[in-house]
Amino acid sequence: MKKAQKGNEDAFLELFQMYEVDLYKTAFVYLKNKEEALDAVQETAYRSFKSINNLKEPKYFKTWIIRIVISCSMDILRKRQKVVYLYPEYEETVKDTEEDDIPLSLTLKDLVENLNHQEKGVIVLRFYYDYTLKEIAEIQDLPLGTVKTILYRSLKKLRQYAKEGQLYEQ
Repeated sequence: MKKAQKGNEDAFLELFQMYEVDLYKTAFVYLKNKEEALDAVQETAYRSFKSINNLKEPKYFKTWIIRIVISCSMDILRKRQKVVYLYPEYEETVKDTEEDDIPLSLTLKDLVENLNHQEKGVIVLRFYYDYTLKEIAEIQDLPLGTVKTILYRSLKKLRQYAKEGQLYEQ
């Protein structure tokens, strides 16, 4: 870590590669696009290398770098704005089923997709990466109480969606 903070590219690359898969998965959860997720990871590498000397506690490197990839992913989402894409895997589902059968084909992934970005981020960090609420608050730069509220609100929404068997537009 100290070598990386002094500008040693090889030391930084070694650190970065330890978390590269987690960074990609996190970006993909937000972006749902392989190329954009890779772009977010690449931008994360650049931003984190440029600012690694600002990291005061080396033990928080993973938390710090995940926060950067989330920020990069959100930047890409903002650029994308509110364009709705129909992914090929969903297109087949829509063509092959009648409208009444669509709720039967919903998965947990579909349910999580219906949450807003902040809710999705908290759910992913809590249940995919097993972060504590305190760690999530640090990553998201939110008060602990806010993270708890978002988590419980999100879980309530997910339960409701699952119970009703359908998704509603936010």
